[in-house]
Formats: sequence, structure tokens, C-alpha cells
Amino acid sequence: MIRLSAITPSGHVQLGNYLGAIRRWAAEGTEQDVYFISDLHAMTSSHNPSKLRSLTREQLALLIAAGVDPHSVSVQSDLVRELGALTWILECTCTYGEAARMIQFKEKSAGRDSVRLSLLTYPVLMAADILLQGAHEVPVGDDQAQHVELARALAKRFNGTYGEVFAMPRGVVPPTASRVRDLADPTKKMAKSATDAAGTVFVLDPPDLIQRKIKRAVTDNLNEVRYAPVEQPGVANLLEIISACTTKAPDEIAASLGSYSELKDLAAEAVVEELRGVRERTLALLDDAAELDRVRQAGAERARGRAQHRLDAALRMAGLG
Repeated sequence: MIRLSAITPSGHVQLGNYLGAIRRWAAEGTEQDVYFISDLHAMTSSHNPSKLRSLTREQLALLIAAGVDPHSVSVQSDLVRELGALTWILECTCTYGEAARMIQFKEKSAGRDSVRLSLLTYPVLMAADILLQGAHEVPVGDDQAQHVELARALAKRFNGTYGEVFAMPRGVVPPTASRVRDLADPTKKMAKSATDAAGTVFVLDPPDLIQRKIKRAVTDNLNEVRYAPVEQPGVANLLEIISACTTKAPDEIAASLGSYSELKDLAAEAVVEELRGVRERTLALLDDAAELDRVRQAGAERARGRAQHRLDAALRMAGLG
């Protein structure tokens, strides 16, 4: 059973990414699972090339430093030739109507005079990611479930038209992830692409900056530490962050605290300690460019080895080569 997951270098990895996904990949991943940095997907809107390159290396280092098996990790663009070939085959299998119906395309293009064509076609590239690696399961949230269904439809259509090549992937709901909200606005999820970083804790933030951000976190004027996500979302967010870092229940944590100051101090301490090791290992790996390049090259070779026979079969079945 091959599971495939990815992270897009659209910004620095933040606390929610780490607690909700990366930490789980490191703890629960098997040697069959596939994890990759989806740098090609980061190009669907205006981007800075040098920043994209830097964020891609940073995310690769962070995944390895967090304990994700290096044998399972690669960078998407290192397979750009293979993915480009399969994406074209799948674009010749997909219809315009299927691509245009994707909810993310409708939402991201709404009200804009011009968008990159890749915003329309990237779900086909995502299908190529999935099918090239032979993934059986793709853990996704609601915003990406439709894209996995497109991959299923294209695999079924290709197999039925040309011959059996691709496994039939299915989207699965990942295990309940730690829900981390923006510290400045707890009605929103913490996001690595947020324009205002005041409410976002990044994994590579130094400890003193993490402490400052958390101590400025929005709470309320009730002055009562209790776990009430609806009535006190800011307080609940801090309690959930502590819970994710310590495995104690939010209610239990709340009962031990007498003030918002104590709550913020405990949250800052828990986050700093949770991130300390992965931050130090990531920075060390980023400083060792030769080792990071070696890990990346090895990951690319393994990913290419898993994919090549499928690509060769797809090209042959489609009448190419």
C-alpha cells in the first residue's frame, strides 16, 4: 500500500504544518510511502525563482530533520521530465470541462482578469504525481479531494482506452490533525503564506521570536482559562497548541492555569521545546550543502526508479516510442 503526500513551498513551514502533517509523517510513515516537495505546484501564481529554490531546499531539510525517512522523500521538479511527459499524456485524456470544474480553479480565478494557464491544468499535474508513483492512497483535505477524484477518473479512462497501467488511487481523510489557528486572528487557520506573519509561528523561528509572537496572541476580555472553542477561540487555540506539544488534554491544561499570562508562558515554553530539535537539525543540514544535495539526488533516483516502468508503459500504450 503506497500513500503519497506533499508539501508546497509557498512559504516557510509553520507550526500547523509541522504538528498536523510532518510530525505524523515521521512517526507513522512506512518505507513504501512517498513524500515530496511540490515546487512545480508553487508556480501556478507569480513567484520569485530564487525564493522558490530556497524554500524548496529548506523544506527538504526540514522533512529530513523532522525524522521523515530520506528514502521516501524527493523534490517534484527533479522528476520534471517524467512528470512533464505523463502530464501531457493525461492532458490528452482529460477534458476541458473536467479541468474547469475544479473548485480551486473557480475560487482562485474568480474576479481576476488574467490567471496562469497552470492554475487550470495543475490538477492534471497532481494526477501525474499520484499515478507516476503508483499511489493507492492520498491523504487530502476537502480542498484537494476533487483533484484525487480527477486522478481516479483519468486513470480509469486511460486504462480502459489503452490498457492497464495505473493503480486506482483514492483520497483518504488523514488522521485528525492538530488544529492550529492564527495567533492574531483565531478565526483563521495558521498559514505559511499569510501576508502578516505576526500570528504565524514558523518552525525555524528562533525561540525568542516564538515567545514574543505567543505572548502577543489574541485572547479575550473574560479572563478565564477554560477550553471553550466557540466562546473563547483564542484561548482554545493556545490550549490546543499546548495539548499537541504535550499530549495532555486541553481541559486538563486549562484546569491547571489561573491566568492568560500563565497560559501564554506555558504555550511558548511548549512550542519552543517541541521545535527546538527539528530547528537545530534543519539549520545544520542547510549549512551542509553537500549532504543536502546528496540526500536530494538519492531521493530523486529512488523516485525515478519507482516511476520509470509506469511512464514507459503509458507512453508505449498511448502509441509513443
